[in-house]
Amino acid sequence: MSRETTLKRILDGGVVAIVRSESSESLVKVVEALAEGGVTAAEITFTVPDAVDVIRDARRQVGDALVLGAGTVLDPETARIALLAGAEYLVSPNVNPDVIRLCRRYDKVVMPGALTPTEVVTAWETGADVVKIFPADAVGPTYLKALRGPLPQIRLMPTGGVDLNTAEAFLKAGACCLGVGGSLVEPKAVAARDFDRIRSLASQYVAIVREFRAAAR
Repeated sequence: MSRETTLKRILDGGVVAIVRSESSESLVKVVEALAEGGVTAAEITFTVPDAVDVIRDARRQVGDALVLGAGTVLDPETARIALLAGAEYLVSPNVNPDVIRLCRRYDKVVMPGALTPTEVVTAWETGADVVKIFPADAVGPTYLKALRGPLPQIRLMPTGGVDLNTAEAFLKAGACCLGVGGSLVEPKAVAARDFDRIRSLASQYVAIVREFRAAAR
């Protein structure tokens, strides 16, 4: 899948589910539930045990129903491994120019994490497709809106603190998409293998994005 196609699917869907767990057990089923709920992009973080196997198995099981990425990618070595496993995009909590350059080399989407205006611009100028604002719960939607003022050309994805109560506020502030972790992929639901719960939450987040965008037209 080309970088342009992947990016379009991420932006059109508006929700990037962050799959983070202390166990890799049942995470492929979690990804399936997210796709069934309408989420079109999910990242498996490299804090997950055997993350590479989860990415590979999820890609094989879900196919193109969902754009699968890798998260918490801190270095180019991990980035290369993730891409070889089938990740279509990479997400980081920080700005590592080597990771960004590697993704550009292989025509893959990259979304590095940044917080300050200097970090955001550095990430964008280095080649980021989307800049992940992290931790967004520390600054809130008003900060995102403030960044968008002088930097309207930069696509921003808040991550951290995005939940059913704040999602619309972040969209109003100018988020191009939402990075949603534990409030979507709930640890309790994962542990209990409650895939119906994850499927239901996925559909709720997708509906918020869809309804917001419809009203904004």
